[in-house]
Amino acid sequence: MKATPALFLCTLLTVIIYAGCGDDKSNPVTAPVDYIGTAVKQQQSAVKTIDTTALNQAVQLFNVQEGRYPKDLNELVQKKYIGKLPDAPVGMKLAYDANEGKVSVVKQ
Repeated sequence: MKATPALFLCTLLTVIIYAGCGDDKSNPVTAPVDYIGTAVKQQQSAVKTIDTTALNQAVQLFNVQEGRYPKDLNELVQKKYIGKLPDAPVGMKLAYDANEGKVSVVKQ
């Protein structure tokens, strides 16, 4: 029986998929799910960074204009430094240190 180039290519691709790139943790069957999970985590991390940066800038602006740090983050909304407090990523919450004027996102 003569091997066709298509059969050879198909066999080669199958071997490559099952062999992977040397990473023992990867599984070709769960690769799409793993990819989506990683993408969601990265998106949450990016949102967390953007939200805390914007809030910290609003706190610093408040400090410059009012001569003190806000007592809590709601004071930023009340005095119209921000429109509303952003939602923290799932499983996280906003933490504000009024003494240092720093906003961070921490696990609940």
